[in-house]
Amino acid sequence: MNSFFLFLIGLPALEIYLMIKVGSSVGALNTIALIFLTAIIGVYFAKLQGIQTLKSGMINLYQNKLPVYEILSGASIAISALLLILPGFLTDFLGFLLLIPITRKIIFNITLKNKREVNIKDKNKTIDGEVIDKKDEL
Repeated sequence: MNSFFLFLIGLPALEIYLMIKVGSSVGALNTIALIFLTAIIGVYFAKLQGIQTLKSGMINLYQNKLPVYEILSGASIAISALLLILPGFLTDFLGFLLLIPITRKIIFNITLKNKREVNIKDKNKTIDGEVIDKKDEL
């Protein structure tokens, strides 16, 4: 079975399970209010982080530096805002993790470290050889 379809079915099932567990302990109306509250707070903080990232990117452009971190950060903030808008506690947790700058840096370092290791392994595959010009032999 394709992993995308497993993810597409598994994530909503897990979210429903978590909503039932939380709803059984705090009540149905409180659970709904909590879902709306996390969405509102998350989108507000995503807006603040997005503005801060945009300012930082503009400063880097004025200093003739490439705003690579700011581009990655802006994309992750957009993804976190989408995760926070989706109803559920797991997506809210993941969205808040992407929204916090410290955890965002940790995630970037882990993913970029793995990418660098792959590139280093690819660069070490060299073959030594010697070029012989046939004109010199004649």
